[in-house]
Amino acid sequence: MEHIKKLVIGNRTLDNNLILAPMAGVTDLPFRLLCREQGAGLLCMEMVSAKAILYNNRNTKTLLTTDPQENPVSLQLFGSDPDIISEAAKRIEELPFDILDINMGCPVPKVVKNGDGSALMKQPELAGKIIEKTVRAVRKPVTVKLRKGFDDAHVNAAELAHIAQESGAAAVAVHGRTREQYYTGKADWDIIRQVKEAVSIPVIGNGDIRTAEDVAAMHRQTGCDGFMIARGAEGNPWIFAQILHFFRTGEVLPRPSFAEVTETLLRHAAMQIRWKGEYTGIREIRRHAAWYTAGYRNSSKLRGRINEVETFEQLKELFEEVQSYN
Repeated sequence: MEHIKKLVIGNRTLDNNLILAPMAGVTDLPFRLLCREQGAGLLCMEMVSAKAILYNNRNTKTLLTTDPQENPVSLQLFGSDPDIISEAAKRIEELPFDILDINMGCPVPKVVKNGDGSALMKQPELAGKIIEKTVRAVRKPVTVKLRKGFDDAHVNAAELAHIAQESGAAAVAVHGRTREQYYTGKADWDIIRQVKEAVSIPVIGNGDIRTAEDVAAMHRQTGCDGFMIARGAEGNPWIFAQILHFFRTGEVLPRPSFAEVTETLLRHAAMQIRWKGEYTGIREIRRHAAWYTAGYRNSSKLRGRINEVETFEQLKELFEEVQSYN
């Protein structure tokens, strides 16, 4: 179990160091609850615009909602103005989340174009000001999510992590890809090792973790303190239970049966619908359904049919029918 241990971030102690990464359009409340059931030590919410909080944007309310069952949970802000981010942080501090994260890793063009997300990796001084001002504004621990660098010519995660530490951050998470890479190619774990050597605060490694063996390999290579799981959890909340079970027993759990996948998917869909209404809930569950069913028999044919589903009843009927031949 040496890889899996409690992790202390500021004044919060996590039961284990397996963390669900913040993913826009994925890590909403229903999905986070499913990952908590499977044993994730910390859940990260979808990123929220600091500006939107200050302007009381209506959609932001949904993004900021948590459930008592999911704590500890980390709320992630993005923006590039130290005054706006620190003010937004102060305004929401009384909400029942545990850790505040600042996004300096998002590669999406509309975010980067505004100087937010991974664009901040090109401005270390500004990044430091944002962290320092936010840390001073709130009592909750502040963490930072970084990438390897903006592109291969500017690999500066170790420098930025050091600035984050000096500015009062309680931990950093490092995705081993540059902004230019997006999510392609292989994650460079060596940059995580370099960050670990550059700072004394906890370092959370992120990129290409899909199995317990990946956790062990990342730990061997980097010495990191925690493991952040992103795409490995899409359609697979079981990944947390599988990794925990392996380090407890040495046994690799089999993949869930199609019946188990169906049961979880329908529960997920019901939660989405309760949370967002049938129209939005069903449309959002379609891509989750494609992830849940990938790799099972006839899954590509099934995906086409999932995209035509308009109601919960239709989804249920489709999966009952499919289950009979799986």
